[in-house]
Amino acid sequence: MLPTTAPAFEIVDDGRALDDGRRPTDLHDLDAVRLEMAKVYRAMKARQIQASDGTKLVYVLDRIARVLEATLIERRVAALEALVAGGEGPR
Repeated sequence: MLPTTAPAFEIVDDGRALDDGRRPTDLHDLDAVRLEMAKVYRAMKARQIQASDGTKLVYVLDRIARVLEATLIERRVAALEALVAGGEGPR
């Protein structure tokens, strides 16, 4: 069994510094979430975090990615609807 260590990653989105002075993980777009997933994968592979902890982190990151995707689609649909309502239709 791997030794228990403090989590290597904390996901905080209020912009404040963490207790140890680090900045929170920035998950503002899908690319940032993808990069964070890759960090978790590398940490699991290097045995810096347990696979069970990494799996949970990646699951949460996947949920964040899905919300980002839905938000992006929602914004695009709203923009298209505004164009149609304005009589300009898509080009």
